[in-house]
Formats: sequence, C-alpha cells, structure tokens
Amino acid sequence: MKTLISTLAAVTIATAAPAIAAERPVSIVLVHGAFVDGSGWKDTYDILSKAGYEVLVVQQPTISLRDDVAETERVIAKARHPVILVGHSYGGMVITEAGDNPKVRSLVYLAAYAPDVGESVSTLSEAPVPPGEHKGPLVTEGNFLFVDRDKFPTSFAAGVDPATTRFMAAAQLPFGLQAVQTKVERVAWKTKPTYYMVTMEDHIIPPSLLRTMAKRSGAKVTEIKSSHAVMLAHPREVAAFIRSADTSAAD
Repeated sequence: MKTLISTLAAVTIATAAPAIAAERPVSIVLVHGAFVDGSGWKDTYDILSKAGYEVLVVQQPTISLRDDVAETERVIAKARHPVILVGHSYGGMVITEAGDNPKVRSLVYLAAYAPDVGESVSTLSEAPVPPGEHKGPLVTEGNFLFVDRDKFPTSFAAGVDPATTRFMAAAQLPFGLQAVQTKVERVAWKTKPTYYMVTMEDHIIPPSLLRTMAKRSGAKVTEIKSSHAVMLAHPREVAAFIRSADTSAAD
C-alpha cells in the first residue's frame, strides 16, 4: 500500500510540473534600456526559458555606453551557445557595438536605437518630430536624465498595470549624459542578421524615427500597437519575435 501511494504521489508531481522543452542550441541575451533595469524582462524571460532557451539578462548601469557594452560582452562570454542579442530602447545602442562579438549570431531591436557610426542617442534625438508623434518628457538632474515621474506611466509604459508603472517611475535608474552623448564606433547590424520591432504608439522614441532606423539597417521588421515598454505590455508577442531570429533549426 505504501509503495502504491508513493507511486501515485510521484505521478501526481510529474503531471503537475510545467513542461520544459529540451535545451536549444542558442542562447538569448537581453539588454534593457534607460531608466529601468533587467527586471522588466521577467515575463519574456519566463516564456523563452520554458521554450528551452538559455536566457541571460544584462544589468548594465546606463551611465557610460562603453561600460554598458563591456558588461554586455561579459554576459555574452558566459553564454553556452551562439547568441541572439536583444536590446530595448537605449539597449539598441549597446547591442549595436556589443553585437560585433563573433559569438553573436543575430540582433533583435525592440523600440530601440539602431545607430550608425558616429551617431549617439543625442544626435538621433535631434530629428524633428512629425505631427501626432512624441518625444519622451525628460528632465535633467545634474549629469543624468530621467523621465518626468508624473508622466512616466502614460509616456513610457501605457497599457501596463498602473501600480507597476508608478513603481517604475519612482525606481528609475539615472541615465548618464555620457551614455547619451557617446557616439557609436562599431555597427553590428551591417554584418549580422537583424530584426526590428516598431512600437506604433511609442511616446519616448517617435515611431517615424524607429521606422527610419529599421529600414536603413535592412532588418526584418514588424510593427505592433504598443507603448515604449513593449516587453511589459506584450511579452508573448515579444518572445515570439525574438524566437523568429532563431535560425538554428535550419542550420
């Protein structure tokens, strides 16, 4: 009787446990943008991990572009497999340089800057904003930028739970002017397969600028009705788009 009970308990536990796919021969490295940290990837991380990917999250300080690139390269070095390198927002600046790493197989930009040589967040942000589009409501404090705290929930993360966005507004990371003004020297999208998600309701980076950067990069482009914080508002769609950059099954 005791053996039967033990067997039934084991079967029950095995049935209740969530199914995890076999490990895939590709690693995914996620690079967050300005004002937030890597915790914003939580839902996307869970979906991709369950699908069998090794997923690593970079926690770069967003004070210096060079330091952020170095931190991303450190995480890439830890990956067990060739890497799909993903950047959101300012994270696009980082992956543009770090993506030059030979371990990186492809690049995924999510509502992200995709600079060319000699461009910075500052120079890209000088482009005029067409009628009906918006730039982020930024405020300067010393050598750092922040999103206006009162406007953060609607400008950065519309469509996300208000309690979450209020906390994000209060917990913002300082965005260093050094990171904003440093110009890119290496451009990985010129040599690596590139994927780009345009957020059509973005109030931080104008959608017209996103489309311009996507087009010149030669990326495979998709558009989604979302605010800037697309990985929070639409984690399943983001995870599926990242997976579209996995060509390992065809290798």
